[in-house]
Amino acid sequence: MNTPLPVVLAGARGHGRWHVENIRRLQKQGLVRLVGVCELTPLTEEELGDLGTPEQSADFGALLDSTGARIAVICTPIQTHTDLALTAAERGVHVLLEKPPAPSYAEFRRMADGVAAAGVVCQIGFQSLGSHALPAIRAMVAEGAIGTLVGLGGAGAWVRDEDYFRRAPWAGKRRLNGVDVIDGALTNPLAHAVATALALGGSTRAEHVVGIETELLRANAIESDDTSCVRVTTTQGHPVTVAATLCAEESDEPYVLVHGSSGRITFWYKQDRVLLQRAGHGPQESEHGRTDLLENLVAHLTTGAALLVPPEETGAFMKVVEAIRTSPDPAPLPDSAWHRIPDENRRVVPGIDGLVAAAADTLSLYSELGAPWALAAEHLSNEVSTR
Repeated sequence: MNTPLPVVLAGARGHGRWHVENIRRLQKQGLVRLVGVCELTPLTEEELGDLGTPEQSADFGALLDSTGARIAVICTPIQTHTDLALTAAERGVHVLLEKPPAPSYAEFRRMADGVAAAGVVCQIGFQSLGSHALPAIRAMVAEGAIGTLVGLGGAGAWVRDEDYFRRAPWAGKRRLNGVDVIDGALTNPLAHAVATALALGGSTRAEHVVGIETELLRANAIESDDTSCVRVTTTQGHPVTVAATLCAEESDEPYVLVHGSSGRITFWYKQDRVLLQRAGHGPQESEHGRTDLLENLVAHLTTGAALLVPPEETGAFMKVVEAIRTSPDPAPLPDSAWHRIPDENRRVVPGIDGLVAAAADTLSLYSELGAPWALAAEHLSNEVSTR
């Protein structure tokens, strides 16, 4: 029986609570042991529960040294990811790094190259890429179930109140104290839609990206985009278009559409649910399991299992982040394009739910779908060639 691998968690509140519970689950299975928590304010006994009494410190490096950690789970503000990952790598500690891996392509390269030079393993926390639906969908496409692959669309229509953008100093920011953050609908909350669409199209690496078009807008009083779309031109020749909003009329499950010449596949990636629709057949729905990425990292280190999301497999996603970073700042939507729901303290863009779906359905940008506010802001659209 393998000895549980000692783990330090950096960032245990906010989204970090999910990692606390996942580590709790894996600790009960004897796969890991939480030996350290890096937080500005230590976790309480109640928060830790049956996780024991891990060492707690705000000094990440010192905590790694004193605990003898083998794995560091990093769930901290985006702009801290690279330095913390390198702090772990320099000590020979393997890393599970929350998405997005970095706020710029340069910072991503600094992280990925530093980790590789240190000889440690890094898993990027795109949990949807652990879904067993991905190989199943790839097999359907390879077998010709939907004919020739034409393109991929992604849709994310979510509801977020105004407090969401005040949850942390970096929330809703493109930069903080002169440092890139690039928090936005496509780069953070709905980043999985982008990464999953790229992965299903086989366009995961930086060199697979030929060009990127962005349309970045905002209804909220923030710096970053809350209503945006992106279209990626790939070396495979099929476009990847993803539309997202945090100002939906009603929150919906995000999904990726795989378009073929004679059918389509819809993948609701949070639910691991797949719908195959094709000419001459009735619709076929299936549900799939998922491999947890920390569990996969442990298996990689103990049994040599293939790592699911190494940094290089997120290079194309980081090219999208870079295109968004270098785009003009998101255009504020005119007051006529949104309204506030006072009881829910949130802003809504009427009609955006349908536009998000139409973008994924037709691989079009908002301006091409005739959204008047996107047409008015067209001069702020950006096209980047990566060649």
